[in-house]
Amino acid sequence: MAVQLAIRAVLAFRGYFYWDDLILIARAGTHNLLSPAYLFDDHDGHVMPAAFLVAGGIAKLAPFNWIGPAISLVVLQLVASLAMLRALYVILGWRPVLLIPLTFALYTPLGLPAFAWWAAALNALPMIAALAWVCADAILLIRTGNQRYALTGTGVFFIGLSFFEKAAVIPFAAFAVTALLAYVRGDRSAVKTVWRGGLRLWIASGALTAAWIGLYLVVVDQRRWTLDLPMTGDLLVRSVTHGIVPGLIGGPWQWERWAPSSPWALPQWPVMVVGWLVLAAVIAVSVARKEHARLLWVAAAGYLVACQLPIYLMRSSRFTAIELAQTLRYLPDLAVILALLAAIGFCAPIRVSSVWLDASRTRSGIVVASAVLFVISCAYSTVTFTTRWLDNPTRSYVANVLTSLSQAHATTTAPLLDQEVDPLILQRFAWPDNLFSHVFASVRDRPDFSTSTTNLRTFDRKGHLVGAQVTWVRHTLQGPKPQCGYLVQPGAPVRMPLDGPMLPTEWTAEINYLANSDGSMTFALSDGDATKVPVHPGLNRVFVRLSGAGNAVLASANTSALSVCLASGPVGYVAPP
Repeated sequence: MAVQLAIRAVLAFRGYFYWDDLILIARAGTHNLLSPAYLFDDHDGHVMPAAFLVAGGIAKLAPFNWIGPAISLVVLQLVASLAMLRALYVILGWRPVLLIPLTFALYTPLGLPAFAWWAAALNALPMIAALAWVCADAILLIRTGNQRYALTGTGVFFIGLSFFEKAAVIPFAAFAVTALLAYVRGDRSAVKTVWRGGLRLWIASGALTAAWIGLYLVVVDQRRWTLDLPMTGDLLVRSVTHGIVPGLIGGPWQWERWAPSSPWALPQWPVMVVGWLVLAAVIAVSVARKEHARLLWVAAAGYLVACQLPIYLMRSSRFTAIELAQTLRYLPDLAVILALLAAIGFCAPIRVSSVWLDASRTRSGIVVASAVLFVISCAYSTVTFTTRWLDNPTRSYVANVLTSLSQAHATTTAPLLDQEVDPLILQRFAWPDNLFSHVFASVRDRPDFSTSTTNLRTFDRKGHLVGAQVTWVRHTLQGPKPQCGYLVQPGAPVRMPLDGPMLPTEWTAEINYLANSDGSMTFALSDGDATKVPVHPGLNRVFVRLSGAGNAVLASANTSALSVCLASGPVGYVAPP
């Protein structure tokens, strides 16, 4: 466990923020951390108030300082590993055979991607810790009858559920694990025994699950779900062939990454062939050696489907990349269940016909050699994953943005026109959390972000702040007033036609004006949201963010006695000169 934690610590501290991490930072910077709107936000189909609270607290304490998230990753991994050790101890006691499932659970790459990505780890690590803990509590409750295990099991389940809605499987998994353990130890009415003995735990956790499902249905947009069953089936098959089977032998060894995606497993055919051969050998040996082994394998296969099916139903469509199943970030709980089922298998009665598998130097040598090869294989997969994971443009981009913001704050009082971060860092479907005003809301040393500015600047692909201009996608036509263009006064708004229609998106207009006094105006596309803009006396220029579509720009004066002449100007995108 110490070695595993050291390896994971190296990966954690060498990592950096990626994708959803920036969304968590953005929401923490624009919300009250204790507000329901923040804690119970629909985050890409997730309900995760505890994860939001932890992420928000760390982000507020030290914005864009990776040390805090790295420490949280290591601490959460330690908690999950200790919970796993406790569960295996409860099942097996302090026996050397405990090292086999423990080594698998700690080192398998099935849990690697969900650890490295901070946002994913805030979901997965508390969940697998709760899964292992509640399974142990359920076993102890049935074994001792001590009702405090019902209380602690329910409490830990609630904590896991508050980090990740997928934790709703925990009571069902705990019931199955406990019943299987009782069954292989000779209780032929194991289901009835476990139900009666753990009734308080099952009722309390069932009530919590029902309440959380109700909350989930209220919070999450149900249109996310799809019935593309062929694609869902393809994802399940691919997760087995390219993820789970290679992971059983420490694979995949090789990873691929196309920016801005996260790494995915890319096992070569020898790894997959060896994985299938090892799986077949383990199944054959376990069935030959232990009674009820077939039942345990059926349970493992059932959980394999159950732990992925809801996710793929929500994520899959004809536009879904099949590589989603190869990211492995949905599989850390499967590694826990496989380890627990293996431990239960070691408790099953030995078949009389399997004396050739009794303890011997040969058997010990094979087991030790297999364990060493497995750990070496896992270490290699971890190294290759780390190489791909570090290929992340976010670190240099954020560093350049922070430097540029600090320099701009020191040299000018003009606000920055709010705009979107580079799509390789965070894409447009994350709007509005992909805006600079959201992502960098917690940064103190920066100018204000606004929907209008007199000094147009933009961030280039590397995160450097540079001068900018408005591209001539469209332009407003010349106004009818000689020497004025369009005359705007209170109560007399004007419509400035464009030379063509504009599709719905975020546009920027260059407004050249002559005003008689200080005041404010409102601009909007003919089918879009209004933007309020301050104006100043004299001949000036202002750049205005316009959201929407249409074939004209509407302008109105908000200040009494204000009189403004508007000239023709471009409407388009902000780009470097």
